[in-house]
Amino acid sequence: MNIRVYYEDTDAGGIVYHTKYINFCERARSDIFFNNGMMPGIGEKSGFVVRKINADFLGSAKLGDLLTVKNTLLQLKRSSAILLQEIYREKEKLFGMEIVLVYMENGRVSRIPEKFRTLFSTTEE
Repeated sequence: MNIRVYYEDTDAGGIVYHTKYINFCERARSDIFFNNGMMPGIGEKSGFVVRKINADFLGSAKLGDLLTVKNTLLQLKRSSAILLQEIYREKEKLFGMEIVLVYMENGRVSRIPEKFRTLFSTTEE
């Protein structure tokens, strides 16, 4: 997924706020579902929640940069998925994070439905 850095993403010096990298990754994760005609959950009482994030800030993006967010499935378990998400400016890696997503249904950890398991197992941008 490509993302342009806008003024709202930056501080007064034109450098991207650290939290925006996580926002950019969230958009890329959501697009995995949207690009396949799905929502990240089956209804309002089910879906994926973030359990853990391990983030590495390696460089700074600036106003006007065109960034690429890449998603790679590292592990798929019964009720969770671990993704590696990386942000690049051309070939320079600026950010990376491993994120653990847990599937919840009616407030409880649940088995990931087959349609999502299939979707995650084919995820790689």
